[in-house]
Formats: sequence, C-alpha cells, structure tokens
Amino acid sequence: MMDSDTPQTTSCPSSGDTKRPPSSAWLLLGLAVCFEIAGAIGLRFSEGFSLLLPTVLALGAFTLALYLVSHVMKSLPVSIAYPVWAGGGTAGVALLGVLVLGENMNLLKLTGIVLVFIGVIMINRVSEKTSGC
Repeated sequence: MMDSDTPQTTSCPSSGDTKRPPSSAWLLLGLAVCFEIAGAIGLRFSEGFSLLLPTVLALGAFTLALYLVSHVMKSLPVSIAYPVWAGGGTAGVALLGVLVLGENMNLLKLTGIVLVFIGVIMINRVSEKTSGC
C-alpha cells in the first residue's frame, strides 16, 4: 500500500540522455512473452476451462506474464514493452500452433507473423523514451 503522505515523482532523462534500460528488463520481457504463449497454449487444452490442470496452468502462466511485464514497464516504456509482449505472444502462439499443434500454414498467415515481427522491431528501433515520461 502506498503512503499518501509521500509525494511520488517520476524522473525523466533529458532529451540528450542515451541511457539504455538494463538487459534484465529485456530478459524479463522475454520471459513474459514465453508465459503469455504458455497461457494461450494452456487455454487450447483447457476445453473451455473444463479441465482443471490445463486451466490452472493457463491462468498461472497469464498471471506470471502480467506480473513480469508490469515490472518490465518500470524500465522500458509502455510503447515498447506492451507491443513486444503482445506481438511476441501473438507470433509465438501462431508459430507453435503450426509447428507443434499441426495447424495449417499458408502465405497469408506467414505474412501476418512476419509483419508482427517487423512491427515489433520498428517500434523498438524508433522509440527513445523511458517509462513514465
């Protein structure tokens, strides 16, 4: 719980500051993407939340993913963290669906996955902000 008497301040770097977020933020973001993918795959096997183990695993994975990405956003701007997390999860689930679950791959699906990756890379390369600024 936050102490209401303590003012909360956000320190934003000057426009010339090129400080990069710690590599641990990127590691946590990668883990958050993995848990997001695991949660989605768990949903696939939960049969509408009617099977206990896949349901518990899916909900646990989603909870961990949200927890990790919330910590990532302390170091990375939301304009980078969320698209990387959501896009990485989307593309990862699509790839696992094809490679592991035997779903069909066609040119349109492949193009969509590639475009998600390109979008995440573009957002990452052009954003210079830090979280909360």
